Amino acid sequence: MSEIIRFFSSRLPKDLDPSPFFAELETAKAEVRAENCANFIDMTVSSPLRVGLPFDLEPAVGEAKADFGTWVADAAGRKEAREAVAEYYRERGGWFSAEQILLTASTSEAYSILFKTFCDPGDAILTPMPGYPLLDTLAQLEHLECYPYFLKLAREKERVAKCASFRFVIDTDSLLSAPDNAKILLLVSPHNPTGHCVSEKEWDEIVAFCEQRNMVLVVDEVFGDYAIDPKVRRSWEYLRRTTTNAKGECCGAACGPIAEPSIWQRSCKDVRCKANDDEGGVLDDKCVGRESRASNLAPRASLPKCPIFWLNGLSKTVGSPQLKLGWMAFYAPEKDFEQIRAALEFVADAYLSVSAPAQALAKPMLKHAAAYEAAIRERTSANWQTLNETFPNKYCPKVLGGWYAALRLGSDDEQLTLRLLREKHLLVQPGFFFDFDEDGWIVVSLLQPPEIFAEGVRRMLEMQRSSKLEP
Repeated sequence: MSEIIRFFSSRLPKDLDPSPFFAELETAKAEVRAENCANFIDMTVSSPLRVGLPFDLEPAVGEAKADFGTWVADAAGRKEAREAVAEYYRERGGWFSAEQILLTASTSEAYSILFKTFCDPGDAILTPMPGYPLLDTLAQLEHLECYPYFLKLAREKERVAKCASFRFVIDTDSLLSAPDNAKILLLVSPHNPTGHCVSEKEWDEIVAFCEQRNMVLVVDEVFGDYAIDPKVRRSWEYLRRTTTNAKGECCGAACGPIAEPSIWQRSCKDVRCKANDDEGGVLDDKCVGRESRASNLAPRASLPKCPIFWLNGLSKTVGSPQLKLGWMAFYAPEKDFEQIRAALEFVADAYLSVSAPAQALAKPMLKHAAAYEAAIRERTSANWQTLNETFPNKYCPKVLGGWYAALRLGSDDEQLTLRLLREKHLLVQPGFFFDFDEDGWIVVSLLQPPEIFAEGVRRMLEMQRSSKLEP
């Protein structure tokens, strides 16, 4: 490496070799698989394709293949595909128009487009800690600095059983130390790896912070369809909060965006709201043209003054990372909307990286997404219940959504990870990989079939008891 490093960009790490720990981990994995492959359990698996949950592509391909050979050089992506994404949100209560959607080849590419659009080299982006290390890599490749804000453990106020008595929350005070050159705040909800989902209070504080600092808010919601707690809301629902007067009529901007449909799909002048004693202001069905879920969210004084982007894609919505289709849906103040859209399209037009087959498959796949997502949620919820019942209280904070869980089972996560692999033939992720601020954390996926997952949990419990591991 030292012989050729002089040719490399400063975007790259100075050392591309794996760390000693991960080199040792790879050696141990090879030894375990060679010794007894049938007994090996991978609790890090991140793709439904590897755990018997593939999306049935055949009907979608049959419907879309006539368009595989067509090409439309649209920087935002084919309108039919963007309309399919808009319909995906409408089915879930989100009112984006096709003009608010920009297709990308992946969520990673969406990050890259946003970084190029809003940041200069040397600027900072705010990222959650603990968090997924890919965000740091993507920032480094754009000559950006990552500055952390933190998630911390909090005890639930309500009396609940076992490990649900603790959960992760955002330490919004940690945002206050952000540097002056911070341009983007990255929010991951549901969060990988803690399972945190942004609350209404956290959302309001984050939006207020971005408004005050003139920052862009980017929400990675690739696990957004996989809530485990039924109280969890998608963050774009917080823009739809309503308030009513004494007559139960909609009052001003709190009812929704006062804007053209290209800014937000519905105009407030078309909306009538009704009061609900149990759940607060509720959008009447006539407001949205479909059966609406009740909203008990407190009203916000006005719409956000900062641009907000939500990132998602087929990788998680239909468990198909191999198709390479992602998107960003965005809100912006009306005065800024067209300029922001033009800037995004300028960057995207330089690459035009989304394939015609991927765009053609968006509509036939997304219309079946709800059924597929239900199967994933059934599995992750069952596996979370198994984990919750096995590891109480201090060992396993509550998971609100997504398909990962974090446990603190010892004092040395590297040693624990290697011991679980060598002694129990069980692969987990060490907590330091996600920058937990304490040692002893491990991270597991909730995707394995329930019987395999339960066996993996049994082995973790056996290791903990035999070693008398304490966090």
